Amino acid sequence: MTRKRSFDLIAFDWDGTLSDSTGLIVQCIQAACRDIGAPVPSQADAAYVIGLGLQDALQHVAPGLPAERYPELGLRYRHHYLASQDALVLFDGTLPMLQALKGRNHLLAVATGKNRRGLDHALAHSQLHGLFDATRTADETASKPHPLMLHELMAELSVPPERTLMIGDTTHDLLLAANAGVASVGVSYGAHEPEAFAIHAPRFVAHSTRELHDWLLAHG
Repeated sequence: MTRKRSFDLIAFDWDGTLSDSTGLIVQCIQAACRDIGAPVPSQADAAYVIGLGLQDALQHVAPGLPAERYPELGLRYRHHYLASQDALVLFDGTLPMLQALKGRNHLLAVATGKNRRGLDHALAHSQLHGLFDATRTADETASKPHPLMLHELMAELSVPPERTLMIGDTTHDLLLAANAGVASVGVSYGAHEPEAFAIHAPRFVAHSTRELHDWLLAHG
């Protein structure tokens, strides 16, 4: 007998949740700041902004930069990221997990701080295009943790908040879920330390994709 689903829609963050990209993004942020002579953020400070839209992220890591120089910083970040993005891989076990969820007829979505071009490239490179029923990026809606991204996904797929689950590796993801009135699950293997998750009351914190897979099959 198949167990009844708790959630009809499961929305995933991308970087640090499905894609093992945290280290590369940190390096690209640091290199971009170095290129333009801005103070280079620590690894922790650079990792903190992962999941935000690029403009919000750059303002956080380089708060003293004159406003007119943020486009230059963004260009340097994109230069470094585009040079290395094809080396990125999914976390081990991601594809079987997503396939298992589709096999149980969950609707799957991506809610990411990437831009549309970047997400489409990542989906094509990882051969995941057909697995997601809807996606939203930070350049086509409000950046996390504003709830609009999840509100749009729920409206598109006709799923209410109480039947929606958001999964992510940062406090931005969990606060997005809280702001949208949906349940959340955190993963500890991405950008943010899991000790910071508790204030946002995730249902579970997974320490590997295998743990996440097992929890979703039992509780999702």
